[in-house]
Amino acid sequence: MRSACVLASFITGTMAGETTKKVPSVPESLLKRRKRYAIVRAMRAQTKVAEKKARKVTRKLIFKRAESYHKEYKEMYRREVRLARMARKVGNFYVPSEPKLAFVIRIRGINGVSPKVRKVLQLLRLRQIFNGVFVKLNKASINMLRIAEPYIAWGYPNLKSVRELIYKRGFGKIKKQRIPLTDNSLVEKTLGDFGVICVEDLIHEIYTVGKNFKVANNFLWPFKLSSPRGGMNKKTTHFVEGGDAGNREDQINRLIRRMN
Repeated sequence: MRSACVLASFITGTMAGETTKKVPSVPESLLKRRKRYAIVRAMRAQTKVAEKKARKVTRKLIFKRAESYHKEYKEMYRREVRLARMARKVGNFYVPSEPKLAFVIRIRGINGVSPKVRKVLQLLRLRQIFNGVFVKLNKASINMLRIAEPYIAWGYPNLKSVRELIYKRGFGKIKKQRIPLTDNSLVEKTLGDFGVICVEDLIHEIYTVGKNFKVANNFLWPFKLSSPRGGMNKKTTHFVEGGDAGNREDQINRLIRRMN
């Protein structure tokens, strides 16, 4: 009888101990996951704040650069006007410096193109009709333009043309893909190592033919222009003979307006 009472009391105590023992309401794996997610969220928030501060600093720098470029372009224009007036005042002529930049547009298709001309057009990245590219003018590039002259129209673009082309039809080559230049960060990621952090830097580098012109120009995808409003005169004839092919100097800006 006594042993039965001891056994009963032992069983009762055990059951009471089991009921008082706290069972976790949330599994441990879930707690660990929550903790991990909380750490990740905190790190993301810190990164976001740091990026916001960096963007603010970059934005201020971009505004300063744009302002300095505007002053530079204005000074360049005023200098040209001043020198022309001084020359005219003494009964002389002012000859401006040789242009360093050309814009080249392919105006004819692929039919009947000789291998040499085809190779030059490939080197100029003009693989389709109405494609356009910027070219740095030197002895070698001028000779290439002369070889391909019956198939291209080219001339010397002004600042307005360069700016409108890049802002309206500018695409960058990013990881071998054609990406529209909708944000300065796209330019900064690719050309930041060369000091080009925004579209205005890119325009300045192209227009002034700076030391990083080659990198900036290769970053720009060839411009895909529309067929000119009002049509063309005669593709097979040189511009000086009333046609469309060849060098048209500053008259290229009118053609760009019609095709952009």
